[in-house]
Amino acid sequence: MDHEFNDRPGLRKNLSTQGVVFLAGQERPVTVRNLSITGVLIELNNITRAGEHDSSQDLYELALDALKVDIFLPDMRIAGEADVVRVDMENDKVLLALEFNNISHDVDNLLYKRKVYRKNMSVPGSILLGGQYLDFDTVNVSVDGIMIELKETVRVEPGLVTVFEFHELDLQGEARIIWVDVLATGQMLMGMQYVHMEKTVIPDVPQFERIDVSPA
Repeated sequence: MDHEFNDRPGLRKNLSTQGVVFLAGQERPVTVRNLSITGVLIELNNITRAGEHDSSQDLYELALDALKVDIFLPDMRIAGEADVVRVDMENDKVLLALEFNNISHDVDNLLYKRKVYRKNMSVPGSILLGGQYLDFDTVNVSVDGIMIELKETVRVEPGLVTVFEFHELDLQGEARIIWVDVLATGQMLMGMQYVHMEKTVIPDVPQFERIDVSPA
């Protein structure tokens, strides 16, 4: 089995360390079987971090439907997105071979500073600034804040609390502007922290807090 998964370019190092993947809307502890600079082989835990239990067969079918997953490997200081390239069963354990897609390799300071994982994703939305709604695209999204990009520059001071909405995610609420940066191209980047959200769950965005991820 391991030989089949290892039959890919790049040296893979065998190891056993714990992590978390975001699969089918649930954060699920995993054990890393081996790791390379291009990907990782993981074993899925049947119990999610929320305490929900899946049979191995149900978990296998969930994994078969996944094209991408978010992954957090605290010991390796790795977090981001990975493509699912293969799913298999071994002694009633579900194994996933993942190929890194959009990965950060130095997440310790970032996670301690921000507390939660920020997922790189581009989602359109609008924000009320200067008495009018302006369109934006997200740069990254987390469960406690977002970074957005506006195509135009406006006068705005950090600390301002305003309203926003995500069109595709059917989310709206209030956020406090934490920082503003104007690019040489004329675009504006803005970091915001949620003050109030009408929904408590953001679709497809894991939290990945720095807590114990060891299997129970």
